[in-house]
Amino acid sequence: MSIATNDFRRLVETHQRMVFSLALRVTGERGTAEEVAQDAFLELHRELIQRQPRLESEDHVRFWLRRVTVHRATDALRRRSRRPEAQAEEWVEEQHIEENGEALSAAVVALLEELLRTLPEQMRIAIVLRYQEEMAPDEIANLLNQPLATVKSNLQRGLQLLRRKAAVTMKEYVR
Repeated sequence: MSIATNDFRRLVETHQRMVFSLALRVTGERGTAEEVAQDAFLELHRELIQRQPRLESEDHVRFWLRRVTVHRATDALRRRSRRPEAQAEEWVEEQHIEENGEALSAAVVALLEELLRTLPEQMRIAIVLRYQEEMAPDEIANLLNQPLATVKSNLQRGLQLLRRKAAVTMKEYVR
């Protein structure tokens, strides 16, 4: 049983927030994230109109979209890094994060987002997939076609680096 082409609109509505959010976390730029999300959904449409589509369930579509989004976002980062003086767009996502029952301000969220964008690409992607998308390390390894040990290492090293950077940048918020 495969997902029909006429389900495309429903699939976009169901997954657009996840795809855009993931693209934004990886790229750090709203405009680039919008392009990445658009590319991911175009690729989904192409996949659905094939004579023998390979997507068989909602879970399969979600996994497939995550993989495509991460790959397209990584491609966009590589293209951007080749351009001289690429400028990052300022962005603050409106969200509330609670820590010990206290909501952190938008300024703290913005600082955390900025620190996350400074991490090396593979560490940033692993952290976003683990903590934003709530994927298990083995799922991340499968999605990225990487050994589990590499994913765990990227998570551990990325979190350590993030903590060190936060300790310097956000002294009043870090214990």
